[in-house]
Amino acid sequence: MGEEKDLLTGLIQELRRGTLILSVLSQMGQPKYGYALVQSLEKQGIAIDPNTLYPLLRRLEKQGLLRSEWEMGESKPRKYYQRTPHGDRIYGELKKQWREMASGMERLLEEG
Repeated sequence: MGEEKDLLTGLIQELRRGTLILSVLSQMGQPKYGYALVQSLEKQGIAIDPNTLYPLLRRLEKQGLLRSEWEMGESKPRKYYQRTPHGDRIYGELKKQWREMASGMERLLEEG
């Protein structure tokens, strides 16, 4: 029974991993700092560990999909991220692909 649970846990992680980029990009139309993004995603039912989020944000920034800016006006400096115009285009394409795949998956699951 333990092996099955471990297998299922691993498969669920793989399934989730593929959705995190789209989930993060969906929330980045307006500037957000990391913790606010975690809260925003959790409110929508998408749990993300900060240890997963921050490397993902840096990778998306390196790829030119996000830009960041430090805000020093508050008591604690915060790094805000937002989609770039390139990120907007990529996000639009990813959304389109997601909808097509989700639609196909729904048909497959209904048949099965």
